[in-house]
Amino acid sequence: MRSIIIGTAGHIDHGKTALVRALTGVDADRLPEEKRRGITIDLGFADLDLGDVRAGFVDVPGHERFVKNMLAGAHGIDLVALVIAADEGVMPQTREHFEICRLLGVAQGLVVITKKDLVDEELLALVETEARDLVQESFLAASPMVAVSARTGEGIDDLKHMLRQMALNIPARPADFITRLPIDRAFTMKGFGAVVTGTLIAGEISEGSELELLPSGSRVRVRGLQVHGAAVPRATAGQRTAVNLGGVDTAAIERGMVLAPVASLHPTQIIDARIEVLKSSPRALRSRARVRVHLGAAEVLARVRVLETGGEIPPGETGMAQLRFELPVVAVRGDRFVVRSYSPSRTIAGGTVLDPFAAKHRGRDTAEARARLAELHGSDKAGQVGVFIQLAGANGLRRSDLIARTGWHDEVIDTALAETRASGLVVDAEGVFVTQEAFAQLKDLAQAAVAEHHRREPLSKGLSRETLRERHFAHAAPELFRFVIADLEKAGELVSEKDTIRARAHSRELSTPDAQLRDRFAQIYEAAGLAAPTLDQAMAETGTAAGARAHARKIFQLLIDGGLLVQVQPQLFFHRPALDELTVKLRAYAEQHQPERAIDVASFKELAGISRKYAIPLLEFFDREHVTRRDGDRRVIL
Repeated sequence: MRSIIIGTAGHIDHGKTALVRALTGVDADRLPEEKRRGITIDLGFADLDLGDVRAGFVDVPGHERFVKNMLAGAHGIDLVALVIAADEGVMPQTREHFEICRLLGVAQGLVVITKKDLVDEELLALVETEARDLVQESFLAASPMVAVSARTGEGIDDLKHMLRQMALNIPARPADFITRLPIDRAFTMKGFGAVVTGTLIAGEISEGSELELLPSGSRVRVRGLQVHGAAVPRATAGQRTAVNLGGVDTAAIERGMVLAPVASLHPTQIIDARIEVLKSSPRALRSRARVRVHLGAAEVLARVRVLETGGEIPPGETGMAQLRFELPVVAVRGDRFVVRSYSPSRTIAGGTVLDPFAAKHRGRDTAEARARLAELHGSDKAGQVGVFIQLAGANGLRRSDLIARTGWHDEVIDTALAETRASGLVVDAEGVFVTQEAFAQLKDLAQAAVAEHHRREPLSKGLSRETLRERHFAHAAPELFRFVIADLEKAGELVSEKDTIRARAHSRELSTPDAQLRDRFAQIYEAAGLAAPTLDQAMAETGTAAGARAHARKIFQLLIDGGLLVQVQPQLFFHRPALDELTVKLRAYAEQHQPERAIDVASFKELAGISRKYAIPLLEFFDREHVTRRDGDRRVIL
């Protein structure tokens, strides 16, 4: 059986709750204060079996003081019943609620004239005409209109039939999106714990599944589900859903939070959007204005940064703007929202989220930002993916980043990515996606950094891989850095050797004095054998002045890079042939001392012909090189 959500809308005391009661038999006013005062304060819920369709009703308050509560329930409706009392006609909240539904993108609905029993036919005709004038040129322009009396029951059966026919023609919710349940109510049920309710706007929730409560990031477990008051193993998009949650206290849950699959969506505080300002707004929407934004079931304060020329969007006009929220929100591309003025609080605009993770825009880049946002607004899925990757620049985006921005399923993302990659404009760098332009810039940057290092340090083997990454790829994904270097190696531009990167053409040619100094260092260590001098001693022996030692150290490093000298301790180096000869002696000693194959420090000193000053560092070196293994006071020769 299909499920749809029907929302009421209209002025206070126009009979919305009485209408729901007449249709369903349920009094949607649940609060004692509501029953005492006779007005709806918060959201109320009821359901109706229409045969082929199960309708969930969201009854909203009509008083202007409770419009924010109305907005919390209006975000997920499929069909709106705009309620107008026959004895009063169109009133201020009738107009505001109607505009809110239009701004939220509600596409189906009907007009219900209530309290028919209180007026004559002439007055009823006048109210119907007034209602038609209100909805002309809107999504309700050609909608049915029915007059009823909740007190006498007149017209209720006709209304049920009309709702059923309309419900059957409402398109199924798209299956492209991951699960999202904006929470509009949270309470504790004795024996069950925390329970939340909301309209499941996408995906499905199954009993026992693990979800994430956003924006807090808490992980919760679904202990039980109810739809229309009955326990079910699974809830699907379009159903009013109650979820019993484990792993969280009710006190930690607020209206406006969202349930979603773990690690799929992320909070944000800056979004770019396309905003329509109502003709009835008393003033233009200007930059720096503080406004109330109703997104999903949440109400959050934000500052506006209008991206249009002149820094404002006049009444009746549409433009691009950035919203900077004072608290984190959860949004994906395509979400609709309503903007109300900060004080006095009244509905002035609405819009569509285009980029839910926008960067702050400065004055110089607003024209480019508008162009990108216009492309996001008008593109198909592949085009949107391309724009998001372009906006990420050199940082690139992963699949998970694209899911967080769009709310699409894996299959939808993969299809869009395949189309985008087929265009040749995007590079897949080990799962991080960047534009060809950004990828080329990163390669140029890497080559320039290496070339600059060679210019400054001609005797250096190359630029440290980690230094290159930290200086020029700090904000890019590690996979992207690896892919850039690998591509440059494949092209023959760079050579990666262990922890250094150099240009393929780089060679460390020495001047005659430098070559002579290098050869002198080599001679000193070759002659010293295993009684090697410290580096300072070798510097002194070559006659290197104190001011020239930094340069001499680079010459000395060439012998280490070339493998002729081996560093055993920070200031202790040995000639490689001398170490190789000692290794041969050690293994010969092991063959003569089977099966122990062990040597103590005294025997090692005698074998090598050295003092303890050299013996201990050399033994520790052989341990690191896996020539020996320490066993108490002895070494086992491997």
